[in-house]
Amino acid sequence: MPGGRPRGFDESTALDAAMRLFWEQGYDATGIADLTRAMGITPPSLYAAFGSKDELFRRAVDRYVAGPARHLAEALMRSTAREVAEDLLRGMVSLAAGEGTPHGCMTVQGALATSGRSQAARDDLAARRCQGESLLAARFRQAGPGELPAGQDPAAVARYVFAVSFGLAVQAAGGATAAELHEAVDVVMSSWPGPAGADGGPSGTVPRAQAAT
Repeated sequence: MPGGRPRGFDESTALDAAMRLFWEQGYDATGIADLTRAMGITPPSLYAAFGSKDELFRRAVDRYVAGPARHLAEALMRSTAREVAEDLLRGMVSLAAGEGTPHGCMTVQGALATSGRSQAARDDLAARRCQGESLLAARFRQAGPGELPAGQDPAAVARYVFAVSFGLAVQAAGGATAAELHEAVDVVMSSWPGPAGADGGPSGTVPRAQAAT
C-alpha cells in the first residue's frame, strides 16, 4: 500500500519556529494564525502533523528542554554539589538573558497567565518544573560531606536553587542584563561551601569574561 502524501515542510524547522514563538509569547497569547505564519505552514498541515495546539506546545517544550534549556541535564552531571548549583544558575542566566533568543524561560513563563482552556499547558509545565526539582534533590542527596550548606536538607536546598533560578528568569524577562544576573549568582555562591573554580573564579561553565558581556 503506498504511503501517505509527503509533507511539504520540514517538521524540525517548523517545530523550532513554534518553540521560539511559544517561548516569546506564552501559550495563551499564541494563536493558530501566529503559529502557522511563523512555521510557514497552513492550519490543516499543522493539525495533520501535530494534532492540536496542546500537542504542538508539548512537543515544543520537549524540544526546548532538550535544546536551549539542556543546562539542567548538563549541570546534574557535574562533580560536586557546588558545581551543580552554579552551572544550573549560570546556565539559566545564559538561557534567559542570552543574545538572539527570547528573554525569560519558557517553562517558567510559558503558561503562568492562562485561561481555563489552557489548563493542560499549565499543568504540563508545572509537572516539568517539579520533575526538575526532584532530579536536583536526588543529585544533592548524593553530595559528599561538606558539599551542601551545613545542616540543610537536600530537598530544601534543591527548592532554594530552583527558586533562585526561576527568579533569574523572571528578572531577565523584565530586562535585567546577563551581567546583573551573574552578579546575583555570585552572591548565592559566596555562601556556598566548597572551593570556586580552579582558575579562582566560579566553577560554572560560563567564563566570567563572557558573563560580564
